Amino acid sequence: MASAVAGGGGAGGGSMFGSLRKFDAYPKTIDDFRIKTCGGATITIVSGIIMIALFLAELNFYLGVSIRETLLMDTTRSELMDIYIDVTFHKIPCEYLSVDAMDVSGGQQVDVDQDVQKIRLGLDGEPYVEPETAAVAVVAEELDPNRCESCYGAETDNRKCCNSCEDVRNAYRERGWGLESLGAIDQCKREGIVGKANANKEMCRVKGNLKVSKVTGNFHISPGKSFQHNHAHVHDLKFLSEFPINLTHTINRLAYGEFVPTQVNPLDNHTFVATTLNTMRQYYTQVVPMRYQGLNSEVVLSNQYSVTYHSKTIDLAKASRGEQSGLPGMFISYDISPLMVEVTEHRRSFTHFLTGVCAIVGGVFTVAGIIDSMVYNSYRAFQKKLQLGKVN
Repeated sequence: MASAVAGGGGAGGGSMFGSLRKFDAYPKTIDDFRIKTCGGATITIVSGIIMIALFLAELNFYLGVSIRETLLMDTTRSELMDIYIDVTFHKIPCEYLSVDAMDVSGGQQVDVDQDVQKIRLGLDGEPYVEPETAAVAVVAEELDPNRCESCYGAETDNRKCCNSCEDVRNAYRERGWGLESLGAIDQCKREGIVGKANANKEMCRVKGNLKVSKVTGNFHISPGKSFQHNHAHVHDLKFLSEFPINLTHTINRLAYGEFVPTQVNPLDNHTFVATTLNTMRQYYTQVVPMRYQGLNSEVVLSNQYSVTYHSKTIDLAKASRGEQSGLPGMFISYDISPLMVEVTEHRRSFTHFLTGVCAIVGGVFTVAGIIDSMVYNSYRAFQKKLQLGKVN
């Protein structure tokens, strides 16, 4: 009785497994009916190598970072923009250069010295060292802290004394006068500034950052001290008659905003060699705001830009008569786009990686099977024809 029950259960189990076998999409063949060929082995090895190569490429793509860019309206127009500059002038001492910025909204920054450094360099690019002869010429004096020295005719109600060379210059700028020669100013001779300017054996590196409004504007690094006179922006260029300007320079870095990994600054390491004196070099930049979000979700607001440039020689005589516009120097104009590029870093999901791997394995296996079947059937057909004598 127990035997009958067990047999019934076995028959039911066999029937169940028999019904399940109907759904097998991968029917097996007996080993005795399988034919292995050298051609099939070759295709198997080649397809295996292809699978491994594609798998490694897919793995590298999965582990790497993908960039997604989106275009949208810029809503950060009210914020200030940082401009990072690093320019080396190969033929102009720092004493002659001034940095100015202005925009269409009326904002002006004149003779900027905050956050902008002027580093004196020797002709070898190293920090400039005063020659011993010049050091001996400048005599150290014990100066009375309560002294009141002359402003050389530029005294005003607010400025009665000029105790330094810079004080004399500022007094002349406030008056709207040009300073003929520093050699006649005792304060400048005492500070050794005359020797610095006349040496002409040094370069100047201007490095720092400017904060400007996000509107169309320009900034320039030009010879001659700049000042405001009757609501006009003026440069004192009287010294150019004795010291013509060679504007050869190298822009080590020019960036609008913080650095981000995808940022490309086309003017970095750009060198301009002036073939004439008193050259005006103009750079026109189109600035596109950028919002960069990394994998750590940290957001950085920056900018990228394109540039075109132009240069011309300034005839100072014509410029003084109003027959030619411009003045020697490096001018960089910028125009801000109303659109913003949003750049987002992201990684592919693991399920996407698995889908790609399955597609590689299945695709290569299927194509290899088709090629093997074609090669094998072609070989068999050729053999049959050969046996029948139909092939010469």
